[in-house]
Formats: sequence, C-alpha cells, structure tokens
Amino acid sequence: MVSPGCTNCYAMRMAARLQAMEHSSYKGVIRKSGNRPVWTGRLHLNEPTLDVPLRWRQPRRIFVNSMSDLFQDGVPDEFIAKVWQVMKDAHWHSYQILTKRPENMRDVITRARLHRLPNVWLGTSVESADYIDRIEILRSIPASVRFISFEPLIGAVGRPKLKDIQWAIVGGESGPSARPMNEKWVTDIQTACDKYGTAFFFKQWGGVNKKKAGRILNGRTWDEYPDAMLQAAE
Repeated sequence: MVSPGCTNCYAMRMAARLQAMEHSSYKGVIRKSGNRPVWTGRLHLNEPTLDVPLRWRQPRRIFVNSMSDLFQDGVPDEFIAKVWQVMKDAHWHSYQILTKRPENMRDVITRARLHRLPNVWLGTSVESADYIDRIEILRSIPASVRFISFEPLIGAVGRPKLKDIQWAIVGGESGPSARPMNEKWVTDIQTACDKYGTAFFFKQWGGVNKKKAGRILNGRTWDEYPDAMLQAAE
C-alpha cells in the first residue's frame, strides 16, 4: 500500500478469499488489520502463467496483473522483461499496465532497455491532487498509449494537464467502506480531457451499492477510447 487510494482495494478483499481457499499463488499475501484484510508485501512470481496470452488465439484486451502491480517494489527486472517479451510475442492482443509506482516503471524500463511496444498501454493511478505528480512521471515514459486511472477518485484534482495522455478513466470507490466522490471532481477532469483531446471514460459513481449508483454523468454514459487502442484490438 503506497497511498490512500489503496485503503479499500478490491484486490485485497479478493486475495483474502483466495488465500482462505488455499490458492497457492495467494499464500501469505494477506493479513488482518482489525477487521480489514491488508497486503503483507509478500511476492509470488507466477512463472507458469506467463505464456497464457500465447495460447489465446483470438485478440483480447488484457489488463496485466489486475490483482497486483507489475512494478511493485521487489519485482525483479528480469521477470518484468519476461512479461515484456510475452507481450511482444503475443502481439495480436492489446495490454494495459496500471501502476501506482510510475517512478519504478520509468526506472525499470530504462534499466532493462524495454522497448515501446505498439500494443502496450502504460498507465498510472491518481486518486487526489496529492498524487498529481504521477502524471508528469508517466509522461516521461515512452508508450504507444498513456492513460490515467482517476480511480478511486477520493479528492479533487482540478483540471490536470493531460498533454500526451491519450485516455482518462474516472470512477468512485465502491464497497462497504466506500468514500464519496464529488461530481465537480469528475466534470473538472472531463473539461481537461476536452482541452487536451484525451478520451474520457466514466466508469462508475461507486458507493456501497455501485450498481444502484450507476455510471450516468450529465444524462449519458461516457465510453471513449483512444483511437490507437481500437486499432490495436482489430
């Protein structure tokens, strides 16, 4: 956990269930803090799953490490390089990599000399103005598509500079301890997207009952994607 956006992470709750089911990849990754599950920081490098995208013959959009962070402290450069090689080899898919540690992403890509791949999008999470500097770090990293996940949006970020950012995802926190999201925080980001030509995707209002809260903003849904992504998925 590196910032307040991690506090109610869905992946911690899911990992706690998988650990309780004795799933080998989740052994020892969760501990209890009061009534909440929290990460222990233990890493599992799941080598046997690396070649799974090569066995999927139909093109997919793949959210890489949806239950973790590829650029978590302690993940060896060599393992990340293997992931990069699979994404290069299984080039018919498009891949989204999201991190709360863009500085690690930048440093590993530089050290390991990982090339920009046309089917790989790189993104970072920004949950409030306190972490707006992550956008500047991401902008310095070579990528075919750069994206920002303003999720869970738990504080105002104003109208951020989104130059060279192709996609913005905005969403409120969900789950039993969800923190509220202000509509102005969302519309400010949408205004910035309009200014910089950034595709805007509004995921959800969130809350304890996210299904009931829905994802309607100003009378409609917003499902914009960057053109490059659509082309990569064809």
